[in-house]
Amino acid sequence: MPEPLPGRWTARAAVAAVTDPDTFEELPGAEAKFDDGRRDGPLAWQGYGDARARAGERTGERESVVCGTAAVGGTRAVIVSFEFGFLGGSLGERTGDRIEAAHRHAREHRLPVVSLIATGGSRMQEGMRALVQLQRVARQSELTGAAGLARIAVLRDPATGGGWATLGAGADLTLALPGSQIGFAGSRVRPADADPAAYTAQAQLAAGAIDEVVRPAELRAALALRLRLLSAPNTSAAPAPPAPAEPPAALGRTDLPATGWEAVSRARDPERPRATAYLDAYFTDRAPLRGDRCGGTDPGMLCGFGTHEGRTIAYAAQCGTATTPAGYRTAARLVRLAGRLGIPVLTLVDTPGAANGAEAERAGAGAAIADLFAAVACSPVPVTSLVIGEGGSGGALALAAPDNLWATPDSYFSVIAPEHAAAILKRGHEEIRSTAEQLRLRPQDLVELGVARGVVTR
Repeated sequence: MPEPLPGRWTARAAVAAVTDPDTFEELPGAEAKFDDGRRDGPLAWQGYGDARARAGERTGERESVVCGTAAVGGTRAVIVSFEFGFLGGSLGERTGDRIEAAHRHAREHRLPVVSLIATGGSRMQEGMRALVQLQRVARQSELTGAAGLARIAVLRDPATGGGWATLGAGADLTLALPGSQIGFAGSRVRPADADPAAYTAQAQLAAGAIDEVVRPAELRAALALRLRLLSAPNTSAAPAPPAPAEPPAALGRTDLPATGWEAVSRARDPERPRATAYLDAYFTDRAPLRGDRCGGTDPGMLCGFGTHEGRTIAYAAQCGTATTPAGYRTAARLVRLAGRLGIPVLTLVDTPGAANGAEAERAGAGAAIADLFAAVACSPVPVTSLVIGEGGSGGALALAAPDNLWATPDSYFSVIAPEHAAAILKRGHEEIRSTAEQLRLRPQDLVELGVARGVVTR
């Protein structure tokens, strides 16, 4: 008999694939019977009891989830693993019992939660009593998140219906196995003309709904990294506020620009070090956070978590392009998650400004920028910002910490680009350079104006 595809692992095979050997300890589960002895469930659905019995014989399980604790790369976590062979991994009342118990255990013992999801949705044989388990599961997940504990989902095949819309899409970070079918609508209830490619792991990654597609052989290491990064600050229910992230050292020139236009020219130099170079130099390892969870991604905004000098730092970095609404929403998502987990934030500012075309306006540019301003302003953890290139007006300011902003010698920050300032003031092209001087946008000007704390060098 051929081995099942990784996406169709059994619940226990999935657990074994991601956890350290011999560390899984199953939590006491709810009995696989209804409290009043109704064999066929709350709807008295004829044959339901027999179907459950057959599912138990076939899988060796008493319900559609297996819950326990285990170590993943040395980090202890609560594991919730779905058994698709048990009635399609569907959620019923007893499934809800087990998932609620798992999350309660996580909160009591200050453990992150990893959900290994393979489900077709709610169990129709239990009707609305099954459907309302989604509210119950969503509440437990949110309580765990509010307690400052990380929630990571791994999407197997399939991950559809309410299981995707609660534990999957609602997780802090979401990984998926290649080829997995992912979507709210299962394959048998979609419109006949629906494009099947839209319901794949790769499509959901492109749409900003998940953070990464991970090959099975790399899954344990990927989970171990993320658990280590997101769990380290949360050893107690009331951790001390973290120290701010140190600003990175400058990677380019260390001499200061003599004029405003020289500062602009340096920042626009294509050979100047960009965000990827700063992230590579600052972090020993990184795990990306991708997508705005609203259908968009922006490759010009890099977000995630990394290790710097032994501690976890969250980062959001502009890459020198005009930032789209999806980029601002992704950064806001990062800042809020870091705040909830007690992780300090580093932002790298480098954009000529916010994307301002019609498409950006239709995508809610103003609301997205406002959301990031609010996330930074209200962050319960310190935010450190470094301008590494262009600081283009409000599109750059939204990512800048109001009281902990630094600049490199290769940067500038301005209320508006010199060219646009000249145009608004009805000045000729020949006056752009003098306008740049009047704007006082050089890094040393920012310090003198009290906007930046200092200019970093090597």
